[in-house]
Amino acid sequence: MTALLGHLMESDFPAEYRNWKAVPPMGLFDATVIKSVREDLKTIEDNLKKEARYAQMLIIWTDCDREGENIGAEAAEVCKSANPRIQVKRARFSVIQRRELQQAWNSLGELDMRQAAAVDARAELDLRIGAVFTRFQTLTLRGMFPELGENKILSYGSCQFPTLGFVVDRYMKVQRFVPEDFWKIDVSIEKDGSTAKFDWGRTHLFDQHFTLVLYEKCMDNPTATVASVNTKPKSKWAPLPLTTVEFQKAGSRILRISSDRIMSIAERLYQQGIISYPRTETDVFADSFQLHPLIEAQVNDPRWGQYAQGLLGGRFRRPRKGKNDDQAHPPIHPVKAALDLTGDDQRVYEFITRRFLACCSDAAKGNETVVVVHIAGEQFTAKGLSILERNYLEVYPYDKWAEHSIPNFYQGEQIMPSELTMTSGRTSGPDLLTEADLIGLMEKSGIGTDATIHEHIKKILDREYANKENQFFCPTVLGMALISAYDEMDLELSLSKPYLRSLMEANMKRICEGTRSRYDVVQESLEMYRGAFARASQQSRRLKEVVGRYLRGGDRNHTIPQIPPTRPPSSPSDGAPYTVPRPTAGSRRTAGRQPDSSTTSQGRSRGRGSRGSRGSTRARGATRRQAGTSSSDTRADYTRNRSSDTSDPKPKCDCNLYAARRTSRKNNENQGRDFFTCTKAGAKCRFFAWADEWSANNTNGR
Repeated sequence: MTALLGHLMESDFPAEYRNWKAVPPMGLFDATVIKSVREDLKTIEDNLKKEARYAQMLIIWTDCDREGENIGAEAAEVCKSANPRIQVKRARFSVIQRRELQQAWNSLGELDMRQAAAVDARAELDLRIGAVFTRFQTLTLRGMFPELGENKILSYGSCQFPTLGFVVDRYMKVQRFVPEDFWKIDVSIEKDGSTAKFDWGRTHLFDQHFTLVLYEKCMDNPTATVASVNTKPKSKWAPLPLTTVEFQKAGSRILRISSDRIMSIAERLYQQGIISYPRTETDVFADSFQLHPLIEAQVNDPRWGQYAQGLLGGRFRRPRKGKNDDQAHPPIHPVKAALDLTGDDQRVYEFITRRFLACCSDAAKGNETVVVVHIAGEQFTAKGLSILERNYLEVYPYDKWAEHSIPNFYQGEQIMPSELTMTSGRTSGPDLLTEADLIGLMEKSGIGTDATIHEHIKKILDREYANKENQFFCPTVLGMALISAYDEMDLELSLSKPYLRSLMEANMKRICEGTRSRYDVVQESLEMYRGAFARASQQSRRLKEVVGRYLRGGDRNHTIPQIPPTRPPSSPSDGAPYTVPRPTAGSRRTAGRQPDSSTTSQGRSRGRGSRGSRGSTRARGATRRQAGTSSSDTRADYTRNRSSDTSDPKPKCDCNLYAARRTSRKNNENQGRDFFTCTKAGAKCRFFAWADEWSANNTNGR
């Protein structure tokens, strides 16, 4: 028996193609590719040849996935070079466990050369495409922009750039987002010592006046009539068995461990025989898979041993079946108890174990009550939840399902609200991508595999194309520049979007299935990238211009990407200017209509920022109505004030769009000074105005 250290071989061009300046990048699409043993692994090659010379059979025990199959094929090639008559067999297993290994020994098979061919195809494409575009970017930009560094390599990868593209795209959506004011009606009803908060059936409206009219109708007749009370069983399903992608997403979101690090930890635990193989697309345990022995291994753990004993005592449920089965490995699960782990190893093992025990459990069960009331023709809904059986939640604290009690209501019952308010808020834009978000987008778009997604994410950080701060990804200036440059080029197939790589990964699966050959897939992909490169190289001037704009601020419209501060929760209330005390039959109009000016002012200041005349308009409208002014007078007064609203004035740029307000971050006398610029991404107009100067001129003009 002997060991390997991953891939024995690597693909590269002959020596004459390694001089970047002597060989045009386009020539690398057709250059010869040589696959040979790595220099640092020559001793392993010699050892394999030595062992093979006098052996009759070579049994491959590498990981049972595409990469493992390719590594096995490489080892077989080396051994056959020393002993052409040697017989090659393949042992297939998913867990480093005596029973599993014995079963693999008793059922030896053949190497799957289709999977090995798929890995070779991807390696060749990654080498050619990466070399062509990396040399193109580096040679085009490095000499022109010394600030990049004399030895800076501007690498390109067919997975790397779509991954960066996701980060840039979300960043631009955050920057372009323009919040909108909205208004809504909130209702609370107090009964039997508890309070139920009701949500408006319309959710919220973007028309302040129309909301005010509906609110006034409710204030005229605030009695709430209970239209329906429905109670029904509610379940929260136990999680599905754990796949690699879900493992990486959960590790980032729950454990706050990067996908790259969590896969390293999982690989180490697997090699120690503590967990199963951590690279799997399967979220189904086969019916024949023995789960009880794995549960029995956990009964002595003080953290969840009692729960495991309960599963064995009758609470066990067969795990739910997902939609994915790679026919190679079971879902990730613990193989044996591990009481001596520490640090992140212990946290990762705990998550895997709790997830496994949870998926072998029954769903959490409860009752949900939905109450619908009508006030002046408007519908409001409240929901309550009582949990009857926590089940899997007892061992899986990562899922939350909180009880929420509401009073008992009866259909046809009429009751006065304890609070009836018209509140305002602002729509909130998207957040920057978290690692879990990014992994989800990559999986959905077919960028990378479950075994390589974390590597591509790490690469855009290592290449300084993106930063990660407080779990959020933000592109660097260089990352923004490169993606924007390709987006502004006239290309038939985008180099920063996932289509090309997604198609390539789909073709890798077809090679494994035997429906396409390695040669056909490689040639088809090269032809598409060759066409894209021809068009990109013709527009190299655009690459220089866009990168120049970002690196040197040539048109002053491109600000340095910054990770925004964490936003408050979405859809916040900006105060409660129409708060009413509990109405009574004899004082409904007076008590219900009296606005408290001090409360109104204080409520507005707690919001996302003053809206000035909008808040005062609303207060005036309520006051005039109370004094006897008709609703038409209220509407006219609102319209007049709305037309002169200047709470947040903005100029229009040359594109006839409202300009975006930005803050200068350049290290000069204007640092921290606000300015207006075009809101467009990519090809912006050249509009620019300092905010203080424009506001002063605008005020004087009025």
